[in-house]
Amino acid sequence: MPGAPYHYTRPAVLASFHKPLTSIFGWPSVNLRFRSSAKLRIHSLHHRPLATMTSIERVAEGLEKPALDDRSYRVVRLPNQLEALLVHDPDTDKASASVNVNVGSFSDADDMPGMAHAVEHLLFMGTEKYPVENDYNQYLSANSGYSNAYTSSTETNYFFEVAASSSQHSDVTTNGHVKSPLHGALDRFAQFFIAPLFLPSTLDRELKAVDSENKKNLQSDTWRLSQLKKSLSNSKHPYHHFSTGNLQTLKDEPLKRGVKIRDEFIQFHREQYSANRMKLVVLGREDLDELEAWVGELFAGVANKDLPPNRWEGVQPYGKKELLTQVFAKPVMDSRLLDIYFPYQDEEELYESQPSRYLSHLIGHEGPGSILSYIKAKGWTNGLEAGAAPICRGSAFFTISVRLTEDGLKHYDEVVRVIFQYISLIGESAPQQWIFDEVKGMTEVDFKFRQKSPATSFTSRLSSVMQKPLPRDRLLSGTSILRKFDPQGITDALSYLRPDNYRLTLVSQTFPGDWDQKERWYGTEYRVETIPSDFQAAVRTAAQTTPDTRIKELHLPHTNEFIPTNLVVDKKEISEPAKAPRLIRNDEFVRTWWKKDDRFWVPKGNVYVTLRNPLAKATPQTAVMSNLYCELVKDALDEYSYDAEIAGLDYQLSSYSMGLDIDVGGYNDKMAVLLEKVLVSMRDLEVKSDRFKIVKERVLRGLRNWDFQQPYRQVGDFTRWLGSEKGWINEQYLAEVTPLTAQDIQTFYPQLLRQVHIEVLAHGNLRREDARRMTDLVESTLKPRVLPKSQWQIRRNLLLSPGSDYTYVRTLRDPANVNQCIEYYLYVGSLSDHILRAKLLLLGQMTEEIGFDQLRTKEQLGYIVFTGAKFAPTVMGYRVIIQSERSAEYLESRVNAFLALFATKLESMSQEDFESHKKSLINKRLEKVKNLDQESERFWSHISGEYFSFVQNELDVANLKPLGRQDMIDFFNHYIHPTSPARAKLSVHMIAQSSPKATAGQQLSTKEQEEKLIDLLSKYLTSVGISADAEKLSNKFASVDVSGGEQKAIVSAISSYLHEDAKITPERVEAVVEMGKQLLGTVLPSLGIEVKVDVDEEDLPPAPPKVKETVFIEDAFEFKAGLSVGKGPRAVCDLREFEEAEAKL
Repeated sequence: MPGAPYHYTRPAVLASFHKPLTSIFGWPSVNLRFRSSAKLRIHSLHHRPLATMTSIERVAEGLEKPALDDRSYRVVRLPNQLEALLVHDPDTDKASASVNVNVGSFSDADDMPGMAHAVEHLLFMGTEKYPVENDYNQYLSANSGYSNAYTSSTETNYFFEVAASSSQHSDVTTNGHVKSPLHGALDRFAQFFIAPLFLPSTLDRELKAVDSENKKNLQSDTWRLSQLKKSLSNSKHPYHHFSTGNLQTLKDEPLKRGVKIRDEFIQFHREQYSANRMKLVVLGREDLDELEAWVGELFAGVANKDLPPNRWEGVQPYGKKELLTQVFAKPVMDSRLLDIYFPYQDEEELYESQPSRYLSHLIGHEGPGSILSYIKAKGWTNGLEAGAAPICRGSAFFTISVRLTEDGLKHYDEVVRVIFQYISLIGESAPQQWIFDEVKGMTEVDFKFRQKSPATSFTSRLSSVMQKPLPRDRLLSGTSILRKFDPQGITDALSYLRPDNYRLTLVSQTFPGDWDQKERWYGTEYRVETIPSDFQAAVRTAAQTTPDTRIKELHLPHTNEFIPTNLVVDKKEISEPAKAPRLIRNDEFVRTWWKKDDRFWVPKGNVYVTLRNPLAKATPQTAVMSNLYCELVKDALDEYSYDAEIAGLDYQLSSYSMGLDIDVGGYNDKMAVLLEKVLVSMRDLEVKSDRFKIVKERVLRGLRNWDFQQPYRQVGDFTRWLGSEKGWINEQYLAEVTPLTAQDIQTFYPQLLRQVHIEVLAHGNLRREDARRMTDLVESTLKPRVLPKSQWQIRRNLLLSPGSDYTYVRTLRDPANVNQCIEYYLYVGSLSDHILRAKLLLLGQMTEEIGFDQLRTKEQLGYIVFTGAKFAPTVMGYRVIIQSERSAEYLESRVNAFLALFATKLESMSQEDFESHKKSLINKRLEKVKNLDQESERFWSHISGEYFSFVQNELDVANLKPLGRQDMIDFFNHYIHPTSPARAKLSVHMIAQSSPKATAGQQLSTKEQEEKLIDLLSKYLTSVGISADAEKLSNKFASVDVSGGEQKAIVSAISSYLHEDAKITPERVEAVVEMGKQLLGTVLPSLGIEVKVDVDEEDLPPAPPKVKETVFIEDAFEFKAGLSVGKGPRAVCDLREFEEAEAKL
């Protein structure tokens, strides 16, 4: 939910709103590692009642849908009141389903925060019908699929994706035809909500996974500031909760209270999960009748407890105590933010008019007359965003977020007054129909031409939408379309944005400097106080300004000239979509690629332009100057380009190793107009000293903040740098920024444009002449000299020699980050070796699920675990990334052990399972592009990569099909096995400055550790009704090495005390010791003791094999100088094969 970041079972990427509703609510942005899943044939242990076709209520058919949507839809309600949206897509290659349950962290018990999140994790760990804990994900992986889930404030969302059809599958329907993998996936999925096991053997592991997830976020400002906002809210509202949970809240504290934690999770599922609170979306190739039959059969067993919808009305997150206060917060990264939070109305029932969109359109506008335009001209801001977001039914916030400059921080009170002056401007006249109509028109155009999204994105989003009170025939259009102009509704909405109904938050590392409190869960330093009376008075005055007293530069926006008017799609009948663009110009100046869209038929296009010039990143200094130049151009274009952006037309400008990239995409009607403006601005940029100072400071902060990212986000840059002939890292860029002046950029950038080679891709609703005109536009505007091919930059990778083993160690700059990280990389060969590439891809497929299951689920090394292929510009390899509190050396040993384990599994793998992996990977490689942008990006990646292998996926499949198991055994033993004398390895270790042990234990002496442990054990025994004699308990520990963390010896001493001194029954000793074991898992680390846990042998692979000694890289320059250089990229065929004399479309 906005206002609280999502908690994903597996690392996830979260999509954001579109401006001006973007990025203001603190949602995290992390890489999404979906867990894929060999088939296990598990027989059902019980049967549930089935729903019959006649007992299923058909609620709606013929949903309002985009013009090009060829899917058919049906909404049904089962007898148990579970509502489902069924989607038939005859052309999809991926089937998917999602269940959204109307229960989230707001339903956590006050004394056990994180319970909803933990239950989400635990549902994946086995059900009565499929008791093997990893069966679900193994099944998905074997069928080209994956799964994930997230927990938010008021809902928990589970979803999966799987191949839409299968050529080999054992399940057969009663009439004899083969079922798709969707049926088997739905069967396993439904059991989450019917009979989950909450296996005791998985409980501790998944709670540690939750704890690891929380620790991953401890230094993330997104999570820290979100929780601070919640912790300082009304304690009577569940918004106040700590939603993630950790071992302390989910295990340690409950155990001290004598709580049987497994029973609590079972009870939570029993009391909160009910069919009438669930919304299901199923997408497949099957017709609607068959999908309806499957849903009726498989989900009938979900119990309906007739629970009321979760609502928290009658109390608000911000009460009188929280309003008119200002919070000063110190971030981890160097950032400056001003957030104004207005308690706002719930707009769930106002989906036709959505008055907040009218307000956010005006307040978040970036054109002339806007708040941003004025305060940016003052040098106070780098950006502003505004929008409303629901908290729960009955509660919402309208948030205005301003990114301040250094000068803006000093004038934050004036920024607030400007905002309230603009609010008064909006309110002094009646809401204007033309403004609403402009926004409404774009919502209609966007919905009409909406393209398909990836299957899981579609199902998970729609199952959440189904929780809203929308007419069922409007589930797709819902809040996407504005339908009704409601002037009074807009006026009522504006009434919430008043000077007695807000809280300020000011985020800065330096101001005010006297933070006097720490937030409980993340340790964020802050200070909260009542807004001074003179400040309040000034804001009230600002809110009452008139045209005579208001800042003259503020006014409502003008008519948007970028609104598209020509939406005609030039559609022609074709027999088959083209697989590659055509090369319509190829000379010494320019190479232009073009493809008229023949798949999606939308009035949109994408134009990619590269200005090839090796100067762009010739040195760290030129790289920084190129980046500053791009940022200054974008800064100068902000006002102009904003109208285009809200009219569905956007651009990007960036620098990279080959030169400058310009991308323009969206509705093609006025695309050339925007491109010309960008080119002219690039050519004629005047570097103004005031804006240069602001942009330079922003770039400098970004480079400094890079070191405070999650370790797993940093490690790949070092691996790439060590493997590149020519490349730079963050610290080298950072050293070049400070000395640069505005004049340096003014002098430098003409050199970037003076001599270039131009490469263009025009794709979409664009004719051949459109592509040529835009190419001519680039040439005629910039008028560059030719850059001869002999001067083009050649990208080359360095080659690790056979038998080499290197390790590069970096210490993390963030002193508070306790996580270590490794990237373990094994070089395989050249990208142009298609057979090796196929083997590498298949290895990634085969190890994906088993790697995640072993390294994360079983061994609990950390929340972040990745395995698979890694591709560089010209070489490829296999890599494992782990982020963990364990030492890098230990992580490396576990990767070696895992790879040795996989070698044995590969040797013993059945032919059926081997072929299943091949089939799954082939399905993935042949997956269709879902929309125009995906196809454009695919084409451009092949062009910019300089291999021009537009049918690489088909080449991969052709080379995968002949592979046999022995081929893979030979490949693995040569390139991957830890004992292979031929393999080439590079590991990068990111080392934390402070270990959890040192931080938690605060360097306690051995005696102090023992005393504190005995004290804690005494309290624990007393809490469960057992007399605790500290002296006798201490005697039992006389021969125990407590500081060594030997859990087995500690447990033995406790058992001895319970038997011999406390004299309790053996049955009770067993129960107390079992609970005590769980408690030790976190008590010992809190004392600075590393636990040596007894783990089931079946959960650990064999001991790591003996490997050759690694060579530590002390001097990166010397290391790189000692490596051979590989070949640069070369086209897979003569480019003349892509030329065409005449246009086909």
